[in-house]
Amino acid sequence: MRVDSLTKTKRSISVLALGFRPFFLAAGIAAVVSVLVWLAMLTGHVPQPGYLAGPAWHAHEMLFGYLAAVIAGFLLTAVRNWSGMDTPTGPALAGLVALWLAGRLMPWLGLPPLAVALTDLAFFPVLAFALRRPLWFGPNPVNRVFLLLFAGMTLASALVHLDVLGVLPGGAARGHRLMLDLVILTMLLVSGRVMPFFIERGIAGAKPKSFRLVERLTFLLAAALLCADLIAPYGAQAGGFAIALGLVLSVRIAGWHDRRVWTTPMLTILYVGLLWLALGLILDGLPAFTTLPARGALHTLTIGAIGVVTLGMMARVAVGHTGRAMQAARLTIVAFVLVNLAAGLRGLAPLIYPAGYHAWLMSAGLCWILAFGLFLWVHAPMLVTPRPDGRPG
Repeated sequence: MRVDSLTKTKRSISVLALGFRPFFLAAGIAAVVSVLVWLAMLTGHVPQPGYLAGPAWHAHEMLFGYLAAVIAGFLLTAVRNWSGMDTPTGPALAGLVALWLAGRLMPWLGLPPLAVALTDLAFFPVLAFALRRPLWFGPNPVNRVFLLLFAGMTLASALVHLDVLGVLPGGAARGHRLMLDLVILTMLLVSGRVMPFFIERGIAGAKPKSFRLVERLTFLLAAALLCADLIAPYGAQAGGFAIALGLVLSVRIAGWHDRRVWTTPMLTILYVGLLWLALGLILDGLPAFTTLPARGALHTLTIGAIGVVTLGMMARVAVGHTGRAMQAARLTIVAFVLVNLAAGLRGLAPLIYPAGYHAWLMSAGLCWILAFGLFLWVHAPMLVTPRPDGRPG
């Protein structure tokens, strides 16, 4: 009994040893549960929550639930490496996770709407406060941009809640689109920093190339798209910026290419996710100039780009930061295939054969649930147990 008690204590400490551990565990569970609940809502098996009902709830949980957990877990871990300064662990980290969890549960509990809104709205400001020192005083001033991104994400969340509270009609759609654009901007920023490094480290002799003009255009167009979406989403300007960004991103990704990427699953998944991002941006801009329906390709961005990249990044960080060899388990590779299949079924198939929309939606949801279920099956034990090499973190 005493040994069991000590083991449980050690595990409880391990899961709070570094930010990626509890937040990637929470993200994996949220990915499975939120989509499962959404499909059950659509088929009438689960009632709507009292706050943020319908598609608004689904969008919010994927963006401010699942994705917020991934962002928090990644940055609480990466910022420590980038700056050499401590980030929250132990009770402080547990408090951050509890705040995130409260935002997920409160819409279902019949609590006062203002209390629900303020609790959910608090997450990114609290995360920014927790990371303020390493981001602001660390050796790389560029990292300060993440504090600006947190402010933007807080604004996006506020727009959603102001709509739900009846203060700003239409705010939810604008807020969710703003959050999506901010996540895309975050992906562009992080991928530009880590992908060349990952390729150089993972492939002997690889020489990924980054071009200054392409890098500048990437971020100028991403910022322009964000502003255009705030003013007139799916208008001609937003469409033009989205298509241009997708094309420039294709050039950026091509500069990093090495054919051996396709034989290294932990790199393949990230590279494919960025290809989904380029394709998704182009498809996202086409409705402004064609008969393609607005939002018709939205899930090429949300599942294809964001879902694929975040699953790949969580798997990579979970393996690498728990002291294991940078190799994907067989079930992890199956998960990678399934999340890409979900993107194709939900993002592309409805464009090709709209009459099968319901079948595509349900099939994609099942593939997504299985993909993240496999992620949890393989990586949850790593996230809750000490590193096998005995090192901290």
